[in-house]
Amino acid sequence: MDKLKSVLSGEEARRDDRTVLETMNEASTLGWGTRVKGFVACFVVGAACTILGVGVLFLPKIGLTLFIVFYTFGNICALCSTMFLMGPLKQLKRMCDKTRALATTIMITCLVLTLCAAFWWKNFGLALLFCILQVLSFSWYSLSYIPFVREAILKMVSLCVK
Repeated sequence: MDKLKSVLSGEEARRDDRTVLETMNEASTLGWGTRVKGFVACFVVGAACTILGVGVLFLPKIGLTLFIVFYTFGNICALCSTMFLMGPLKQLKRMCDKTRALATTIMITCLVLTLCAAFWWKNFGLALLFCILQVLSFSWYSLSYIPFVREAILKMVSLCVK
């Protein structure tokens, strides 16, 4: 019956004109409790994958490959967990803010390059370098959500360098 009402009222045609971002935004109408549960579950899975990756690092032959896969997947899960709190559209907009755009670009590039270095180029030294860059860029990105912390860190580093 609802389908018939939407077709007769013209709402069905408007639904077809929606963009992907509008569709994602409509899909994020979860209650606050569900959002928190989703955030915690996704973050716990990400943290568990990261810890598991470090745990398998020292296995012979396949340890480094498993580390790279688990660590990268853990970072992706941790990044996606915040989409539950803010909603996917708002999260994507915040990721592209001028204060976070560079950190976001470096972080996503390092995620992709880590997997490319491990599986396509078969260069595990380069993959480990990209993992380290993942840590640094993800940390810098995360710190951008805390007011004035990045500026304080830059001042502290500049004082230590002098």
